[in-house]
Formats: sequence, structure tokens, C-alpha cells
Amino acid sequence: MSGTDDQRPAVLSRLRMPTPVLAALACPHCGADLAPDGNALACAAGHTFDVARQGYVSLLTGRRRAAAPGDSAAMVQARHEFLAAGYFAPLARRLAAVVAGLAPEPGLVADAGAGTGYYLSQVLDALPHAHGAALDLSVYALRRAARAHPRAGAVACDAWRVLPLRSGSVGVLLNVFAPRNGPEFRRVLAGGGALVVVTPTARHLAELREPLGLIRVDPHKEERIAESLAPDFVAEHHQEVSSPLRLDRAGVRTLVAMGPSARHADPVALDRGVAALAEVTDVTAAWTVSVHRPA
Repeated sequence: MSGTDDQRPAVLSRLRMPTPVLAALACPHCGADLAPDGNALACAAGHTFDVARQGYVSLLTGRRRAAAPGDSAAMVQARHEFLAAGYFAPLARRLAAVVAGLAPEPGLVADAGAGTGYYLSQVLDALPHAHGAALDLSVYALRRAARAHPRAGAVACDAWRVLPLRSGSVGVLLNVFAPRNGPEFRRVLAGGGALVVVTPTARHLAELREPLGLIRVDPHKEERIAESLAPDFVAEHHQEVSSPLRLDRAGVRTLVAMGPSARHADPVALDRGVAALAEVTDVTAAWTVSVHRPA
């Protein structure tokens, strides 16, 4: 990792954001550039956005601004623990290799649905001259993402609304297990840019689905994603990545707690299902990494 103090605006003591990332931000109300204004960011029209003491800036608007939506503190903590243990490291390495293989090296990598910033950090390590913007809805995730990498900054925003980024400001857009907003993704990508999407395959965590009642993955998910992104994007290529996991009961519980099944599972039934598992369970982790180019 690398980064220098002169990359950060000195007037903002809280904001943990390199200057190239700040320069790519746009006011979610009017689209104007944002600039430091005390411990806030503001545009020329007078729209102001506070910087959290943890270092990220919230560019949420409307009802989302007053609420605390997105992944809960418990989900984010579970994800941090599971990813820190290295279970999904093979995916992170492959994602970084795919992005590094795109030419030329992007100036800015934006991760829409960045979570704790784990995957964005791995990608930036493979791109020594790039900077990153971690975009997420969860303030709990952004508290970690703001410190995930010295060449990255974190922004609270809603992927289903206008992204608070200037048009054409992003070289590569990451989308890892997150919602996809095709028109906005297309708008913020620079000419020649790429959208890299990661989704679970039908084999992902298959050994745990029946015993724990986990959410099933559509076997035609990749086709549905390509259709949902058209006509803004054309699928260029995709590859599958898989990794065998050996998880004890605590590891299984953490894995479930960090994902979408945590929102729907009955805690009592889940605990009962985990307790019935073998002391160590072999689990398949399988993903698709696909590259999409602007149409």
C-alpha cells in the first residue's frame, strides 16, 4: 500500500479521502463539484454534507439520510471476521488479477456496494497508481471502509439513486454481491472503462442450503444479470472461481451471519441447524467474475 499526506485536503481533519477521490465526487442534488467546507463537503449551490468522525462522507439524500439503512452492525462484524480469516482470499486475488489485466490502468476504481472495503483494498494493492471510492449504504460498513486502504475514500450513498460521482470519472467499477444500477453505472464510467461484477454460482454454499435453510441462488443468475444491464452494457467475458472451505460450527455461523440469509433466517432454527452439523463441514465457495463493457 502507498499514500502520501499531500494527497489529502489539509482543511478537513476528519475526511480520510485522497484528493483524486474527492475530485470525482458530485453533489447528489445538483451534480456540482464538492469542496471542503470545515468538517463538511459543500457545492456552489450551498448543499452541505457532513463528514463522519470515522472519516467517510454521507451523500445520502431524503429519508435515507436520516435513517441507518444497509447491513447491520452484526452483519458487518461477521463479514469483517470471516474475510479477515482469509476464507474468500482466492476470490479477492482473482478479482484483483482480472482488474489488473484491464488496460490501461484506471485512475479511479469505484466499488458500488463495497461493504468493509475488503475487495477494493485488494484491487488497489494490485494497481499502485490507482485510487478507490468505496460506496455503500451501511454506515457500519463505511466506518471500516474509510480505513481500508490509504488510496481510498468512503462514501455513503444509495445505489438505486443517482450515484454521487461525476460522469465519466470512473475507470473501473466493481460490483461484488451488490445491487446493479445499469444506467448510473454507465454514466459514471469513462470511455473504455469496465464494470466487473461478482456473483455467487448455484454451487455456492450448496452443502449448507438444506441443513440451514439458506437462500438459494438462481442457476440462471449470470444470464439475468446480463439482461438487466442491457442496453447499457455488453458482457465481454466471465470466469468461475471456486474454493473449498473447511468450517467449524463457529465459522459456519459467522458465514451465515454476514450474508443475506441473516436477514431471513429464524435465529433459533439456525442455531439448531448449526448445532446438528458435523464438527467440521466441507463447504464449496463458488463465484462468477464477469466483465461488462459500456454498449
